[in-house]
Amino acid sequence: MTAHEKTRDVPYAAEDMFALVAAVERYPDFLPWCSGARIRRRETIGGTEVLLADLIVSYKVFREQFTSRVTLDPQAGLVDVGYVQGPFRYLHNKWQFEPLPEGGCRIHFFIDFEFRSATLQKMIGAVFAKAFEKMMQAFIDRAGELYGASRGSPSFEPGAPVPSTDRSTSSAARD
Repeated sequence: MTAHEKTRDVPYAAEDMFALVAAVERYPDFLPWCSGARIRRRETIGGTEVLLADLIVSYKVFREQFTSRVTLDPQAGLVDVGYVQGPFRYLHNKWQFEPLPEGGCRIHFFIDFEFRSATLQKMIGAVFAKAFEKMMQAFIDRAGELYGASRGSPSFEPGAPVPSTDRSTSSAARD
């Protein structure tokens, strides 16, 4: 099992960050290692939208496709991803976007997964902490491209370090 959790404050509105993460079909445009994305089905259930989405992840000789059920709850600022099919034993990830009183938002990002292949799990597990950080940063960089620095709070200056809390764990670290 590999689980990582990160909390980060950014100068972008919670609604904008939610929209960015919810646009699964745009991931190949900016997300490292994502070489394909397709929405198979989209339906509205109550106040949420539920997507059945395929992603293709490629890195060197590694290329895998997996299917997820993505639940989008704009009222709660929540994107919840559940595993349907592919190379994992399980996969769960969640994004929560919390507006900050001074502007911008706090991102809570969580991912937990295990590959069916012990070899693949060991190989990915060794580099996943860096990949996790790069993935989150890709969303933040994309927000900068789409929304610009002026969308955020004046307390966030372009180029200034952004506060971050990282709580990453893995089964190896706990055993």
